[in-house]
Amino acid sequence: MSKFQERSIRKSLFAALLTARRRYGGNTQAIIDADGRVLTYTEIIRAAFALGSALRKGTQPGDKVGILLPTGAGSIIAFFALLAYGRVPAMLNFTAGARNLKAAFRAAQINTIITAHRFIDVAKLDTLISELNEDARVVYLEDVRENLGPIDKAAGALGPYLPFLFRARPHHNQPGVVLFTSGTEGDPKGVVLSHANVVGNVEQVRAHIDLRTTDVVFNPLPTFHCFGLTGGALLPLFTGMKAALYPSPLHVKIIPEQVRKTGATILFATDTFLSRYARAGNQGDLDGLRFAVCGAERVRDETRAMVKKKYGLAVLEGYGVTECAPVVAVNTPEDNQVGTVGKLLPAIESRLDPVPGIERGGRLFVRGPNVMQGYITPANPGVIVPLPDGWHDTGDIVEIDDDGYVAIRGRAKRFAKIGGEMVSLAVVENCATAVWSDNLHVAITRPDDKKGEQIILISDCQDANRADLQSWVQSHGVPELALPRKIVIVESIPVLGTGKIDYVQAARMLEETKSD
Repeated sequence: MSKFQERSIRKSLFAALLTARRRYGGNTQAIIDADGRVLTYTEIIRAAFALGSALRKGTQPGDKVGILLPTGAGSIIAFFALLAYGRVPAMLNFTAGARNLKAAFRAAQINTIITAHRFIDVAKLDTLISELNEDARVVYLEDVRENLGPIDKAAGALGPYLPFLFRARPHHNQPGVVLFTSGTEGDPKGVVLSHANVVGNVEQVRAHIDLRTTDVVFNPLPTFHCFGLTGGALLPLFTGMKAALYPSPLHVKIIPEQVRKTGATILFATDTFLSRYARAGNQGDLDGLRFAVCGAERVRDETRAMVKKKYGLAVLEGYGVTECAPVVAVNTPEDNQVGTVGKLLPAIESRLDPVPGIERGGRLFVRGPNVMQGYITPANPGVIVPLPDGWHDTGDIVEIDDDGYVAIRGRAKRFAKIGGEMVSLAVVENCATAVWSDNLHVAITRPDDKKGEQIILISDCQDANRADLQSWVQSHGVPELALPRKIVIVESIPVLGTGKIDYVQAARMLEETKSD
């Protein structure tokens, strides 16, 4: 296993792509698109120079330009097209709604967004685009391609061989990409990652996990989410692996077959999606995978057991946050400690600050080459607010044992204080999952006159009941405080485009249920 070298990250994102082409060969296949089209490194760079030349019109170097596209070759080429000429891609969550997207526009000072007619039609986003058109110029990839001029075509033809004549040369510590928080706790904030932040995270993962150039990474996660962008697209591109890109993680019946057809050996997913793929897939669909990497939410024991039994597949749980580009810790095939998210990546410093009422672990702060430059907000557009001494407060309560394994105990904001005791809502949800493993469950807190707070469980299991849950809690030595006051049954649990449970929408559902 190679050692992480900080000097290796002193390059721009586009320079990292050019380095990969030199290292692995221009004719090496790099991307498999969902329609089966295969692109080599040279073809990606050629398309990026041609498209980037055309996209320069109406933008200036350093401008943040929005990308509103699903995961696929189009989104990656648009990403590098902007970078090639010194623009900064801002990855937009098309599931976030017009209000949050317009707040993102204000925060990052976005005046132009790139999308595609076909995507808007298939995803039925015409109304959204009409609303966004009020605040930004919408550029469609199909129109740009049809109107490429002689200069644009020349840039595409010569760029792969004489890149120094065309490409911008931003400093590695300048902004490289902007992503956005979900906006579940107010307006979304822009997370500004430098070129070195993202390239550094790729190099940290490369030094941490034994990756092979023969590997094929299947990535159905959205590129507006850092896990899908860095882990599922840039990591394979920069390390010589092939990236099989798929536009939606929701196609649970199609994806297992696509994994088999593309010859994928590594799958990126969340626990929620992996469990659905495993159930929907036919015997053998996932047999070619060496392992699946899951992040964004806890991996349930039930998911591990099911994929192991049906496909012989190992699940590597990891942990990351957008502000860290995103990977902070991850298990490896050789050292997979179930119940943890593995060890911290090389060059990441950590500290655990005490939290009143919580005896084990503390609030995790991290610092390192992959930690963001800072936030930008709608209230202070374009101004990067740096982190105090480079430390990022993850907001997560974790334990780190003597051997360095990290265990996530829950979000600091997802603890209930009942009678002076702190109760993790994640524990409540885990108990419900143990009883009703095929369903989703969300624990919500509500004020309580006597004990401070009470816990209510929302479940999409129509048979869920408090008596069965109480029996399980008592027989497994779980404190009675983790037993919810009541269970509310709903038709379905809301999920964000990233695969995470939408806790804000779940809380709204609870309020609506109470008012019915």
